[in-house]
Amino acid sequence: MLEQKRVLTTSIPGPKSQALQQRKTAAVSAGVGTGLPVYIEQAAGGILRDVDGNQLIDFGSGIAVTTVGNGNQRVIDAVTKQINDFTHTCFMVTPYEEYVLVAEALAELTPGTHEKRSALFNSGSEAVENAVKVARHFTGRQGVVAFDHAYHGRTNLTMGLTAKNMPYKHRFGPFASEIYRVQMAYPYRWPTGPEACADEAFEAFVADVHAQVGEDNTAAVILEPIQGEGGFIVPAPGFVKKVSDWCTENGILFIADEVQTGFCRTGDWFASEHEDVVPDLITTAKGIAGGMPLAALTGRADVMDAIHVGGLGGTYGGNPVACAAALASIETMKEDDLRGRAKAVEAMFRPRLEALADKYGVIGDIRGRGAMLAVELVSDLDKKTPDADLTGRINKACHAEGLVTLTCGTFGNVFRFLPPLSSGDDLLSEGLDILENAFAASV
Repeated sequence: MLEQKRVLTTSIPGPKSQALQQRKTAAVSAGVGTGLPVYIEQAAGGILRDVDGNQLIDFGSGIAVTTVGNGNQRVIDAVTKQINDFTHTCFMVTPYEEYVLVAEALAELTPGTHEKRSALFNSGSEAVENAVKVARHFTGRQGVVAFDHAYHGRTNLTMGLTAKNMPYKHRFGPFASEIYRVQMAYPYRWPTGPEACADEAFEAFVADVHAQVGEDNTAAVILEPIQGEGGFIVPAPGFVKKVSDWCTENGILFIADEVQTGFCRTGDWFASEHEDVVPDLITTAKGIAGGMPLAALTGRADVMDAIHVGGLGGTYGGNPVACAAALASIETMKEDDLRGRAKAVEAMFRPRLEALADKYGVIGDIRGRGAMLAVELVSDLDKKTPDADLTGRINKACHAEGLVTLTCGTFGNVFRFLPPLSSGDDLLSEGLDILENAFAASV
């Protein structure tokens, strides 16, 4: 186990990482970017060690994946055992219990007490794409409604659902048809203020769907309970519930995309629970399997069972090694109370972020839940002018001091924080110290 301590032995990136980056440039498509080109050789808990011996504090969790921390012993033991047993048979050919156990766990943990079914896949994009397939098949309708600032993946259909052009959609079209976009209830940027946001955004949503699609033509509405790549936007309180209830009234399936928000990240198993919402379909991935590639679509039994035999699946979907990792990760989340840990992380981060906002006058909004938090940076607090340049400078300053940070947002001006929930308080506090110094050096 790596010592949970930041260590800087070279500049960031160091010479060995720089040499590997040159090899990457020569061998890997330029379309595959790297936010911080340090090459990792070992990781544990909240620390990443690179090939130059630097140990970096991780505030990104591989984009909300290593929620239980790298090097989690339960995951290591489960994966090792499964590899020794077998690595693949294809569940559609000769099945295995691990897949069934994951589906049973999802039926227990996802919102709602109704009977549920699951299908397992490899990535969040696959889970979302299959959610749309299921919704269209079940309802006999074609229209799918998505929101401004949404991110749902990089496959053709999910690019169509995703709102941001660069880098996700630029010159990759044409995209799948019958996808319609409506306004998100974005409290910080709602024209009449956050207090009016939920009601006005819902009224606009209903009017736009009626005019652009027609309720009887709408198969599904897909929504991230907290938007991820779009800027960690927490919809105005009550908005998600209003949309979900309206879907039920109109025979439309409500899909909660919880790929980034799921599995204790927001202080509960799923972010939908904060709004008392029970989705018809819910997509999960990222934090489900401790770093192994696994995704799931879970939904009402009548909806999921309506699909003809063979209509769902994939060669690697629900790989037994990934399933073993998921079961160990879920056990860790339960035994170590990672929901409670996420709330403790928020309690540590918020006062420090609020102090930064008071001191520098460039943070327009602090938002998120649990260990999924963000600050939106602006050059003018009154005009709320996005400041992507400042965001980039602070990000670069954090990287130089051995703190792995991530940015996001439609306007590129949001700093997001996704530390592993296994990170200790001392490590998190040191990371926040680095962040504060980066603000001081950059603002």
